[in-house]
Amino acid sequence: MTRNALRLYFAFVFAAMLLLTVLASLQQDLLTAAVALWPDGWFRATLADAYFGFLAFWLWIAYRERAWGARLAWLAGVLLLGNFAMAGYALLALSRLPAGRSVWQVLLRPEHLPPVQQVGSPR
Repeated sequence: MTRNALRLYFAFVFAAMLLLTVLASLQQDLLTAAVALWPDGWFRATLADAYFGFLAFWLWIAYRERAWGARLAWLAGVLLLGNFAMAGYALLALSRLPAGRSVWQVLLRPEHLPPVQQVGSPR
């Protein structure tokens, strides 16, 4: 997968979530919907599944971010905004990845990146 493909995907997620949230908000406010949906076991299971996924993504953020303030701010963002915050963080991480790096290296902390191999240099 290329850097541009990931950027396109996360931009799409952000835009799609924005559209769906606006449309849902025009139909019914969040608190009214939550009261109506809470008795449904599948709603609670789906909500728990989403939040376990949010927390797993946040563990990656917590690994990448050095400062506890940033870690806690991103935790609040992910728990309150879900995929909006997650797509935003992924786009930010991709934009901070130095040129010439493989896209998989976005998973690493900047100080954990291996040295860049020069073309034609011995290994």
